[in-house]
Parts: sequence; structure tokens; C-alpha cells
Amino acid sequence: MALVDYDVGIIGAGISGLIAALELKRSRIPFVVFERARKIGGVWRDNIYPGCACDVRSHLYSIASRPNRGWTSNYAGRAEILAYLDQIVREDDLGAHIRLGADIRELRFVDELGLWNVRDGSGRCFRVGAIIVAIGPHSRPYVPVLPGFQTFRGKAFHSAEWDSTVDFGGKKVVVIGTGASAAQIVPSLAGCVSHLTVVQRSPVWVLPRGERRFTAIEKSIFAHVPGARRFTRSLIYWAMEFFAQSMLTEGLASALLTRAARKHLDRSIPDPLLRQKLTPDHRIGCKRILVSDDYFAALNRTNVELVTDRIVSVTSGGIATSSSRHYEADVIIFATGFQVANVDGLLPIFGSGGRVLSADWADHGMAAYLGINVAGYPNMAILLGPNSGPANSSAIHVVESQMRYILQYVSHCRDVAGHAVIDVRADVQNAYNEELQRRLASTAWNSGCGNWYLDRRGRNTTMYPGLTCSYRRAVSRLRLEDYRICRLSRRLR
Repeated sequence: MALVDYDVGIIGAGISGLIAALELKRSRIPFVVFERARKIGGVWRDNIYPGCACDVRSHLYSIASRPNRGWTSNYAGRAEILAYLDQIVREDDLGAHIRLGADIRELRFVDELGLWNVRDGSGRCFRVGAIIVAIGPHSRPYVPVLPGFQTFRGKAFHSAEWDSTVDFGGKKVVVIGTGASAAQIVPSLAGCVSHLTVVQRSPVWVLPRGERRFTAIEKSIFAHVPGARRFTRSLIYWAMEFFAQSMLTEGLASALLTRAARKHLDRSIPDPLLRQKLTPDHRIGCKRILVSDDYFAALNRTNVELVTDRIVSVTSGGIATSSSRHYEADVIIFATGFQVANVDGLLPIFGSGGRVLSADWADHGMAAYLGINVAGYPNMAILLGPNSGPANSSAIHVVESQMRYILQYVSHCRDVAGHAVIDVRADVQNAYNEELQRRLASTAWNSGCGNWYLDRRGRNTTMYPGLTCSYRRAVSRLRLEDYRICRLSRRLR
């Protein structure tokens, strides 16, 4: 490919970026991975809060072509996942392709040349033929704007920007949020702080996790019998596909999950007032379902208080709520999730004709074709893009499905490089997203509760309204008729 520094550039060396790298290397397509940090790992590098672990079972949260033979438990913690990713980089010699410390600040498509200019934080520019954006949906922490925040004298930080210098022993701590991160942080801190205030905006359904360490015999079998790993992975996958139907329709799966969640709540919370505060009034799956064995137990502690009042302000020494109560705090932790459905803090991406992705999505909502390509941004693909989120499965499975498609797309980009580029047709993208929104209307995510799947307009720009096996079929084959082959004004090779 003439005029370029790299045929393909991958933005991000989290698990999605590493899957992309593995597939490109297997296909012998030259590539580079740009990673802003000094270490690979993405969310598993950044989220160092105590108790951080995956809520998908270990054997499914593995790259199919590179299974981990040494999982120690049925749910892996961040350290074990990071070690697994480091192992993949070493064994597949991906380090030679990864540029660490390359904090990409801008992607700009050059119409005349039919390539991308990639600029990093030091001002260096690289010319890249095709781009794979693998930044991931959980890379932009969300911190709500609270009046008086600047007056707070203690420590305050988001869960993804954990301050490891803080000694929590004997401290008064406020945790804002009751999502997946909070369900891990609260039990981890409850035993060492003097008082823990947990601020809940609305309750969520919680299922027992059933976490346990594998026995020596199990570890030996998983390490030496590939069929055992594949069977276990398949069993977990299809069980999750069955229960994913609870998000799509109100049927047997929904009834079984609701019953299990109610039973878990009733058994875990003896105080009827606390149990009432923790009982959701929405359909299961409307908010992300939590899996935890110790979250409810932590809320039962005498030094832990669940607050359901709205925060009206932050004071110099804590938070004030709508019931005129004040809760003292030495530390405030924002377990408030990420910017997923909105464009705040999005990497600046300039497409054909100078159009700006954040502006396009701000005006019309985040949208892509198959969650992968965006009209007006030729030779670019996104991993875990808009409306490709799995209902109740591993995001790794989705990324692997997308890479099968992207390999076909990138191959065509390389075939026409130097005299044309490939851009998805706007009418195809619009028709696809209109059908997606029609299907999403009857799902649990769109059933009326507030959740991070919806943007500020109430449009679901995050989830795919089907099972991951259906999505894999949808992205199994690239249809060139869905794309425009845009000829360059002059031939460059």
C-alpha cells in the first residue's frame, strides 16, 4: 500500500484491540496498535479498585483462539485477566506491533489521498490506510456535576481513576452509585472503614454469583483436556443465550431470573425497610443485572447505610441530600459508570469532507451499520460500536464476530488502496438503524427505567436487540452492495 506508514492502525490495546491484532497477524495483514498508556490491558489496566473482577464466567471471558488453560476460579479477577492478556502478547509476539505511550488525539481522513492521518499527543503524525477503533465503550468515566463539589476538603475520585494512596482505615466514605463497580467496591471497603454511605438512585436486580475456586482436579482437567474447556465454554455460552431472552421478551427466561433475584433478595436482607429500598420496580434487565454474593451482606452491616435520597450538594465535609440530611465523608467515590450512549469526551474523528463524528452523533444519535461502519468515515471500523452490546453474554464473543467481518472489509480496503476507498452507504445505515430501533422498543432496556443504554434523548444507542448468535450470523459476510467504492481524484499507485 503506497504512501502509508501502516496498512491498518488499531486504536487501543485493551482486549478488543488485542483480538484485532491477533486476527490481523493471522491473516498476515501489516498493522500497528496505538496505545495511550505504558501498559496494555484497557479497562483491566485502568480499574484498580478493590474487588475488581469480571461478571462473566472465566471460560467464556476468554479469546476462543487463545483460551486460558489456567483459570483459578469460575469468575476471574482483574489481576488474573491482566496476566492472561500479557501472556497472549508474549506468546504471539504482539509487542513488536504495539506502540505504547501513543496517546492518539485525532484521526483525520484525507480525501485526496484516501488515507487516515493519525496524530498523537506529542504531535507525531502517521499515515494509515485503514483504522480499527478499539477504544471500547467503558473508556470515558462519567462523573455527575454536583453543586459545591469544589468545596469538598477530602479525597474524591471515580472508580476507574482510583487513588491508591488513600488509606481507608477508619475513614468515613461515601460511594455514589449502585451499579457493577459499586457492588464490588462496597463489600471490599465495608470491613475497614468506620462508616460507609451508599447512595442509590434506583435499585437494581441482583443475582447470586456462586463464585468459587476450581479444585486441583478441575484445574488439571482444564489445563490438559481441550475438550473440557470447549464443553464448559459452550455450556456457559448457551445458558447465557437462554437467559438473554429475558431482555428481549417477557417469557420463561424473564420469569426464572426475576424469581431467582427476588429469592436472593429475600434471603439476604432480613430488614423489611432495607429490603423495600432494594426492591426494583422495573422489569428485570432494564438496568444491568448485577451478580454478587456479598453486596447484600455488606449492606446489612451496622456501619453501612443505604441512602435513597437525591444528592443536592457536596459540602466541605460530605454530601447534603433532598431530605435535608448531611452525611459526613473523608472520601467520596463516584461509582457512576461511563459515557457510553453519549458523545462527551469522544476521540476527535474527522471523516470525509471534514465532517466530525462527535457532531454527527450529537445531532442524530450514535449510529453505525452493524455496529461497525459509519457512513462518511471511509476505511474505518469500530469494535463494540453503537448497538452492538450483548444482551447477556461476553463482549469478547461480539468482538470476535465483528473481526470476522472487519477482516473482509479491510481486505477490500487494501485491494482498492491508492485509487479508491470504501464507505458504507448512508441509506443502508439509516435503514438498518431504523429497524434496530423498532426491535429495541419492546425490549427490557426500553421498558421505562433510566439506564446507561439510553442517550439523553432516550434513544437506545448501546444494545443489540437479539442474541449474540444472531449477531454473529448478521456479520458473517460482507455485502459489497451495502458500500460505495469512492474513487480518488487521482490514482496514487
